[in-house]
This record gives sequence, structure tokens and C-alpha cells, in this order.
Amino acid sequence: MASTPFAPTSSTSEGVLTKLQNFVAENKKVVIGATVIAAAGVGYYVYTTGPGARKSLGDEESGASEKGDKKRRKSKKKTVKDADGPLLEERKPPVEAKAVDDVPESPRLTATDIEALPKETRKIRAQEYKARGNTAYQQRKFPLAIELYTRAIEVAVEPEAVYYSNRAACYMNVSPPQNEQVVSDCDAALKLDSTYAKALNRRANALEALGRDEEALRDFTACTILEKFKNESTSQALEKCLKKIAVKRTEEALTSREPRLPSFTFVSAYVAAFRPRPNPTLPLSSTTGDETLLLSYEALGASDYAHAFTLVNEALEQGISWPEGKAKALNLRGTFKFLIGDTAGAKEDLQESLDILPSFTQTWVKIASVHMELGDHDKAFEAFTKAISYDEKDPDIYYHRGQVHFIMQNFDAASEDYNKSTALDDTFVFSHIQYAVAQYKKGEAETAKSGFRKAMQNFPDRSEVVNYYGELLLDLQRYTDAVEKFERAIELEKKRPPPINVLPMVNKALALYQWKQDINAAAELCEEALVIDPECDAAIATLAQLYLQNSRLDDAIEMFEKHAKIARTGAELEQCFTFEY
Repeated sequence: MASTPFAPTSSTSEGVLTKLQNFVAENKKVVIGATVIAAAGVGYYVYTTGPGARKSLGDEESGASEKGDKKRRKSKKKTVKDADGPLLEERKPPVEAKAVDDVPESPRLTATDIEALPKETRKIRAQEYKARGNTAYQQRKFPLAIELYTRAIEVAVEPEAVYYSNRAACYMNVSPPQNEQVVSDCDAALKLDSTYAKALNRRANALEALGRDEEALRDFTACTILEKFKNESTSQALEKCLKKIAVKRTEEALTSREPRLPSFTFVSAYVAAFRPRPNPTLPLSSTTGDETLLLSYEALGASDYAHAFTLVNEALEQGISWPEGKAKALNLRGTFKFLIGDTAGAKEDLQESLDILPSFTQTWVKIASVHMELGDHDKAFEAFTKAISYDEKDPDIYYHRGQVHFIMQNFDAASEDYNKSTALDDTFVFSHIQYAVAQYKKGEAETAKSGFRKAMQNFPDRSEVVNYYGELLLDLQRYTDAVEKFERAIELEKKRPPPINVLPMVNKALALYQWKQDINAAAELCEEALVIDPECDAAIATLAQLYLQNSRLDDAIEMFEKHAKIARTGAELEQCFTFEY
């Protein structure tokens, strides 16, 4: 069989990239699906539910059978603890082997002796040595098996990849494993047969054991592609290796990077999820800290989020003269800490705010979101109950409790809370939107569409209504109607003072891809969105996947790296690194 330039040595990756590009080109819809799901989930609430599940791509199985033997490929990996040990390769009909002693019965031939032998004799000798090496291996006599495979390599007329791969298997099983030798032998095997999946697999395991995880990942990926994603054991090893790299890079990034606010689109969405409240009223004899606090609220109202964060920090450092003002300052700083991913710091500030002003219901709502991010649903609901005990007519409490029910897929309870929020204040657009979405999630599509149409009549200038209605229509595969809604949302956004919400552009890009597979038009929309909001996570993630579909690997990697830089939490960052690899 003619070899292809796949992975000839442990330091070459061009062949892997070529194969990967071909695979991506043939499987565009599968890969883009992850982005469609991710972008569709970008809404007006910041609760996280953990990284999305990734489809398993690979793992090693040193005991798998030859390519094509599907049954064995799915079987449990054999180890030296099994009666017959891990399986070895037989690429030619085996020569019947005799029982082996702990040492070969004949002395090792010199190079001169080997040259003097007829070619046919050398071929027979090589096969005999290999067969005896296999038997020694099954008996777990690894040093002896190594010696016999070495003799097979020396006496063979033409080098055989299987001799090196089988000797590598022995080096893997000696105590301690000789992983450098495994890599060297697999290199040799792959030079002879660059599509030799088991040699790739063994080299991947050895590289991982040596701490060369990124090289190991390359080999696991190549092996997975060669096996056409049908070897579950290889898929699991690839996933494990990928997880290890992502976790390591996440830990490094979290210790080295400066905290930062997420994109304008993200922060605006969170801020908009709360009904506007009046700015603090300063006491008659206000201090510098009091006045700085007021400036921070004014910056927040002007959507100058970074400046607002800086100012509220300064206000607290300068000192705030009255208790309610300090409680509100801690609420605001806790909000920003939550948005930058400092969950512990956010919880501390919000709790101190409540200690000063327990009746501040908005702080109870925000600390509920912190509990949700920490995975403590019970404490989140306790916080909502506490907020209701102070002000049962605060509509924000019910809206955000509805969001928690929604995330937990309790759509009936969510609908009830959205209705309660609207009954207390029907001017808040998101209660109407989320109620309609909840109906759709319950399987009541007509009720949901009716809800959106009513909301569009009541809020004709709000882009959010038509944008989310477009998402519903896109999910129903009504592409023409969905695109029309996204275009209307874009039109409404452009009438607002800049910077605008770019999510309708991202949604239109996804619609064009799903509808017409128009990668170029979709990518142009995402690129336009990033000119307006350079850190919009939905646009970056979508564009990364679109570049990947278009075989623009360098551009895709750049986008994945950019996405990692703006990730809020460790879980989000780990997911970014996972996709980057």
C-alpha cells in the first residue's frame, strides 16, 4: 500500500493538518452546529450552566485489531494483566512459533553473518524472530521480546513497520516504561508506513507520558481521523489529552491575565435585565467618595461600563458617608466583579451590601445569580424568597426567578413568574420576550408566536423583540421570515446611539449559513459585528467556526485565541482552549 505523508516523525504535523482540513471540508455542518447552539443561547441573562458537551473525538487502544476489524476496534483494551496481553500486529501470515526460553537459543548474528545469508533465509529468520517475539510478549517476557524483535529488524531484507511497532509495545510495558524508546520506534514505523494507526497510538501514549501533551494530541487526532472516528478507545484518549491541555492552559491563563469586563454587548444585556432605578441621592453634606459614587452611576447610565467600574472602586476607597450609599456602591462593585468572573469577590461585596441594607431587593436578586453560578440552586431560591419578604411588589424579583426556572427547564414556573413580573410592570420588554420563549420551550409554538407579535405591537422600536422572534423562526427553519426579522432588528439598532447591539448581525449570519450554506456572507456579517463591538463573544465564536469551515485555519485559531482572552470564567476559558485545539 502506498504511504501518504501523514505523520512520519514525532515532530511533523503538516500531514495531520492536511488530513484535518480535508475532514473539516467534508463535515462542515457537523462542526458548525456547536456554534449555532452556542450563539442561539446568548441572551439577556448571565447565568452559566457549565461548558457545552463536546462530541468525543478520540482515544488510544493499543489492543485494537487491524483497520477494518470493527468488532475488535470497539472492544475493551487489553493490557498485560490479561492472559494474552495486549494484542500485537500480524501483517503477514504468522510463522508457527515454538515456546520461548528466557534467552534466545542461538547467538546474535553479526552484520557480516547477516549479509552472507540468502535473502529468502533472512526473510524466514525475520518472521521466526517476530513470531517468537510475539509469544514472549504474550508471556510478558518483555526484555526477551525486545531482543527478538531487534533481531527481526536486523536480519530483515527490507525494514518492516510492524517490527518497530511491536518492539515499541514492549518498551511501553517494561518497568519502568521506556517512553523515549517507544517514540523512537514509532517514528521508525511511521516512516515506513505513515498511516499506521497503532504506531501513532503508541507514540501518542508515550508522548503523553513524557509530558509532551500537544504532540500527543496531534497523534491522537491523526489516529482518530485514520480510524474514521470509529474507535471509542482512541476517542476517549484524545478527549482526555485535550482536557488535560485545556485545564493546564486555563490554570496558566487565570493566574497571569488581568481581570477584564466582557464585551459591551454582554454587559449591556446584563444591565438591561434590571429595570432602571434612580441614581443615589447624596446627603446634604456629601464627601468626595459620595460624589464619586454618583459619577459612577452616571457613567453606568451612559453605558460607559469600564469607567463606572473604576469610579465605584475609587468611591469605596475614598469612603462613602451614608449607609445606603455604601450598600449601593457595594452592590454596583459586586455586579462588576461578577461580570469579570470574580465570583468570590462578587459574593463578598453583595453580602456586605445586604449586611448594611437588608431591604435592598436588587442585591438579593444579584446574589441569587452568584449562587446559580456556583451551582447552588437552593441558596438562589432562598435569596429570591428573602427579597420577596422585603418587597413582594418588586417585579425584578419575579423576572429573575423566572430566569432561574427557565435555566432549570421548569417552563411552567418560569411562565408564571414572567407573568407576575409583567403584571407588576408591563413596560419591561424582557418579561414579554421571555414569556413567549418559555411557551415555545413548552411546545406551544403558536402561543409563542402570538406573544411575539403582541410584543412587537407594544414595543415597536425595540430590536430585542424582533431579534428573538427571528431566533424562534430560525429554529422552525422558516429562513426567509427569520432573516427578515434579523434585518429589521439590525435596522432598529442602527437608529440607536452607538455602540449598538450586534447580536442580530450574528443571528443573521447563522441563518444564512443554515439556509444557504453561505459561509462568506455569514463571515462578513460577523466581521462587521466585530468592527462595532470587537469583543462580542458570540461574533468571535461564530466567526472562528466559520473560518474553520472555510479551511482558514490560521484565522480560526486567531479567533479561538481571542475568544479565550475574553472568557469570563474558568469553565468558559477551558472550553475556549478546547475548541482552539
